Amino acid sequence: MTVDYREARPRHAAAPQPEALGDRIARPRRRAGSEQLVALIGLILFALYSVAPIWWLIVNATKDRRDLYNSNGLWFADFNLWSNLESLATYQDGIFFRWVLNTVLYAGVGAAVCTLISIAVGYSLSKFSYRGRGVGLGIVVGSFLIPSTLITLPLFLLFSQLGIVDTMWAVLIPFFVSPFGAYLAKVYVDGSIPDELLEAARIDGASEWRIFFTIVLPMMRTGAATVFILLFVANWNNFFLPLTMLRGSDKWTLAVGLYSWFVNRSDSVVDLTALTITGALISVIPLAIMMISMQRYWKTGVTLGAIK
Repeated sequence: MTVDYREARPRHAAAPQPEALGDRIARPRRRAGSEQLVALIGLILFALYSVAPIWWLIVNATKDRRDLYNSNGLWFADFNLWSNLESLATYQDGIFFRWVLNTVLYAGVGAAVCTLISIAVGYSLSKFSYRGRGVGLGIVVGSFLIPSTLITLPLFLLFSQLGIVDTMWAVLIPFFVSPFGAYLAKVYVDGSIPDELLEAARIDGASEWRIFFTIVLPMMRTGAATVFILLFVANWNNFFLPLTMLRGSDKWTLAVGLYSWFVNRSDSVVDLTALTITGALISVIPLAIMMISMQRYWKTGVTLGAIK
């Protein structure tokens, strides 16, 4: 019996035609293009959502009382920005700019001191071994999980006994401590300060204070900038603590002062609604300046990480 070996050979699949191969390549490209389009639309919507409040402030800061209630809230009417700024500077003897200085003091000094303390605490939790370090870290983590508003009343009672209510210290002292800032500083120290460098400095005879101020702090610029800007923004926008601790309007922050204008807008012959909106727009400018000025520290940190 003869066997046809040609029939036993495995039949190979036919080579794909050029048209079919082109469709297979084009299909992932079309899918990637549609995904990029969806992502682009999402980013545009997110950008509009983020910019919309600022746009609303800019538009309505240029209006008077009549246009605020009778015109489109997202577009301009008669331009009255300069008159609003003039009223803002003269109302109650220019107390608005006193609020600006108070807020800069509370937010700036509080954030600067708290950043230094947070880095010191984070450095000790990260690089030193001592009894109770784990418990201390647990207390730090548990502390920043507690809302700050819950401890405002106990602080008020404590400061009342100390006699510092209605002073700047009643606001600054709580701003000097931030458990979240300490934990964030610890995370940065873990990733940016090598143990070998610290041991080499100790072998060379450097004291712990010198190591901290000449080695740790310069290497923590990016982390310190991040902690500082987060604390500065949080202090700048803090409302409940100054509202509880401060009585005299000459010590108020911008948030408390603008809130008082908005609450009493119907009891004044002056258009306090327009002044409140204009003041809110002015209060955004220092935050924008702070964010822009701190960008160079983040860029420097990213560049150093890339070089290493």
